[in-house]
Formats: sequence, structure tokens, C-alpha cells
Amino acid sequence: RRPRRNSLTEEDGSQEFSTRCRFLYYLFSLGTELGNELFYILFFPFCIWNLDAWLGRRLIIIWVWVMYLGQCTKDVIRWPRPASPPVVKLEVFYNSEYSMPSTHAMSGTAIPLALLLLSYGRWQYPLMFGLILAFCWCSLVCCSRIYMGMHSILDVIAGFLYAILILVVFHPVVDLIDNFNLTYKYAPLIIISLHLALGIFSFTLDTWSTSRGDTAQILGCGAGVACGSHVNYIMGLKLDPPPKTLPLSLSSLTVTVFGKAILRLLIGVIVLLLTKVAMKKATIPLACKIFRIPHDDVRKARQRMEVELPYRYITYGTVGFSLMFIVPCLFHFIGLS
Repeated sequence: RRPRRNSLTEEDGSQEFSTRCRFLYYLFSLGTELGNELFYILFFPFCIWNLDAWLGRRLIIIWVWVMYLGQCTKDVIRWPRPASPPVVKLEVFYNSEYSMPSTHAMSGTAIPLALLLLSYGRWQYPLMFGLILAFCWCSLVCCSRIYMGMHSILDVIAGFLYAILILVVFHPVVDLIDNFNLTYKYAPLIIISLHLALGIFSFTLDTWSTSRGDTAQILGCGAGVACGSHVNYIMGLKLDPPPKTLPLSLSSLTVTVFGKAILRLLIGVIVLLLTKVAMKKATIPLACKIFRIPHDDVRKARQRMEVELPYRYITYGTVGFSLMFIVPCLFHFIGLS
């Protein structure tokens, strides 16, 4: 096989490898996907549209801060990826980024632990079930980064501990942040300004890497979700279950309930993907035109800061806004709420 490569980098992907144990390869490939965009665009929408929007908003707030601080720390420490050889890299998608700490390990630690902290007591389920799920999720993601050859053990341990530290700081204030996003009159203006400022402050790379674009899309997504939540609150579109229904319990899984959940996810994700494609097609040529950058080679143009930042921020900000406001309105219109 050949490693999965990033179309923006100059990695030729020519390194070939073979696996002795297919089970481990596919298991850890799944583990590494739990920290990639495909997982996020399925997990967060499913949680918001089908389970609990209150929980989904808070998970996204924590995820944005964890990933932002992780990416910034990488660009401050600037440790390279493990050398190959002796390491065999089964993935080169993020090879242009620095290594310390592992943001996959940070995400794989923060999301399941935050899910446990936020949902236990709000949802009725055994605590042991939540602990086992969090342990397996975290272990799978952390071990996958070592198996895939993208991080050292020290990178993963540092990412795990760093995520716990961020959780300790942000978990007590996540309710205040979410309430501010919903209720404060000028919240959208402050949110957009803050996320833009954070992005500009962190985008001082000496050389180009995928880190800058990933950070911009994380901040853009967070801003879009927060603004969409604010619009929902102002317009009275209530996605949260009423307080009298707490604590929530999992309803019996019938064919109708399962079918509606899958249909919501399918229709909603298609809308998000179409939004992403449309905004990408619109913002890249527009940014190139404004800053007078040749766009005959799109890959080179997208590596320019003047193109990459507005394209990522606007595109994923729109996706986040659609996730929280446009798609739920669509569900209400077609009777899938």
C-alpha cells in the first residue's frame, strides 16, 4: 500500500509498505480517523441533530480551544515528526506539520472525557459504560498515532496531559461561554473578532504547513457554530430539550426513530458538503483576484496566506453556521425536526 497523502503538500507518496496484521492496520486506521475531518463532520452533526444540541455546542467549544492551543503549541515548540527510517510512516497526510504535542491525542482525549463530564447526570446511563467508552476511545486514538508512524510516545503522552489540563481550565466555564454565545446582544461581533484575532496571532509560520489552514478552519467552524446558535436563540428556534424532560433517557430504538436519525444525518451532511464545495469555489478565486495572486495553479495559490486564511475561515464558518441554523430550519420545513 501507499500512505494517504495531502493534495496540498509535495509529498509524493511513493513510499510503499506491507502489513503483517490486517486487523491492527484497520483498527488503528479507524483510530486515526477519529481525529480527522471526516469524523468531525459526522459526529458533531449527529450529536446536534439527533441527540442533544446543548451537549453538541459545548463539545464544539471545548474541541475548538483544545485544537487551537494544540496547533499553536506545535508551532512554538517546532519538533519534527519521527524520522523515516527507522519509522515506517503509514500516513503522510499531516507530515508537513510539527509533532509536539499530538493534536490527535489531544482531540482523542478531550472529546470522550468532555462527553462523559457533560452528559453524565444529564443522560441516564451507567457511569462504568461512560468510563469504558472514554478509555477505549482515547487509547485507540493515542496508540494509532504511534502505529501510523506520525508521533513518538512522548508526543502522545504530552498531548494526553495537555488535553486534560485544558479540560480542567475550560470545563468550569463552558456553560458561561455557551450562555454568552446565545444571549449576549453583540455576541456574533465579538465572536468573529476574537476568532479572527486568534487566527492572525497564530499564523506566523516560518514555512508553510497544513497547520495554518487547519487552525483557520477550526476557528471558522467554531465562530460559525456560535453565531448560528445565537441566531437560533434570537429567532426562538429551540433545539435543546425542555428542562422538565431531564435527565434524558435513550428512547427505544424503533425502525422509525432509526430511519429518521439516519435521514437527518444523510440530508444534513449532504447540505454541509455542498455548502463547503460552493464556498470553496467562490472564495478561492475571489481571494486570488483581490490580492492579485495567479490561480492557474490552485495548489500553490491555496498555500498563500492571503488566500488560505479567508478561504478556510469563510468556508468553514459558513459550514458551522449551516450546521446550527440552516440545516435545522430545513428539517423543520420538511418535517424532520
